[in-house]
Amino acid sequence: MTKEPLFLCMGSACHQLGVYEVLPRLQALMREHQLEDSVTLKGSFCLEICSNGITMKFRDQHFMNISPQNLDEIFVREILPAIQTVCSC
Repeated sequence: MTKEPLFLCMGSACHQLGVYEVLPRLQALMREHQLEDSVTLKGSFCLEICSNGITMKFRDQHFMNISPQNLDEIFVREILPAIQTVCSC
């Protein structure tokens, strides 16, 4: 089974916005929702929409304005449903 990549921008703008605080919580959310077998988290140098805050990408869908404070909400409301529509998770 091939894992789908979930990209997290690790570029300098996202670094300044707190991506290294987002990363461990994102890893925990992936474990909590048992996504390790179907999704692989990958760092991306830049997703080229820096003015939209910390950004993630799954397939062709971007998730923007992520912060350590709103990650849980965005993950459950937007990212998890996008993953579940294409993976048997």
